[in-house]
Amino acid sequence: MTAHIEAKKEDIAKTVIMPGDPLRAKFIAETYLENPRLVNQVRGMLAYTGTYKGKEITVMGSGMGMPSIGIYSYELYKEYDVENIIRVGTAGSYTKDLNLYDLLLVQKCYSESSFGRTQNGSEDIFKEANFALNFHIQETANELGKHLTIATIHSSDVFYKEQDNYEELYQKYGCLACEMESFALFHNASVLGKKAACILTISDSLVTGEETTSEERQQSFRNMMELALETTLKL
Repeated sequence: MTAHIEAKKEDIAKTVIMPGDPLRAKFIAETYLENPRLVNQVRGMLAYTGTYKGKEITVMGSGMGMPSIGIYSYELYKEYDVENIIRVGTAGSYTKDLNLYDLLLVQKCYSESSFGRTQNGSEDIFKEANFALNFHIQETANELGKHLTIATIHSSDVFYKEQDNYEELYQKYGCLACEMESFALFHNASVLGKKAACILTISDSLVTGEETTSEERQQSFRNMMELALETTLKL
């Protein structure tokens, strides 16, 4: 056990699917896993372990933002010997070429965050997903007939900005969308020699102002969840 996870080591699978919202972790577990069991509820950060088509999987919430996913992913990798974490989350589009519900596979993410510098002195402004894990996700998407956009995205520390510079980030770094967790996840995976990937669903657009309702998001996210779960069968 750690300060933030009460599960025993044997209760956590080698592959973890990690949405931000712990209630979404509960939904994934109860909808898709066989015999899911609750293995963590410290601070309400629910984690469930069960099997998907015979493969043992853990689904756990990460919370919002880099500090939160930074804690949970580090402890999962370091203390529970997790090998693979696939984040499934939402993103805001920085381009009109992306529509609501489009699926993104993050190739790399840019961030102005101090997370890496504070964690181990890293000055990198880009972090990359694991190549092999991304390959398996792309292969699975092709088999399922799900369209993926391979993307560079922006991982931000701030949700409510007084002045949004998304156009500059799109032009300067090629960021197609924004979320708040991948940079820390990829950093921790790199530091600890583990694998991380991130699949995102476009839930709103900073360009057009379009956004999805909570009910619409619940239904549309099934594509992302099923892609992540099917990918685990290859790991």
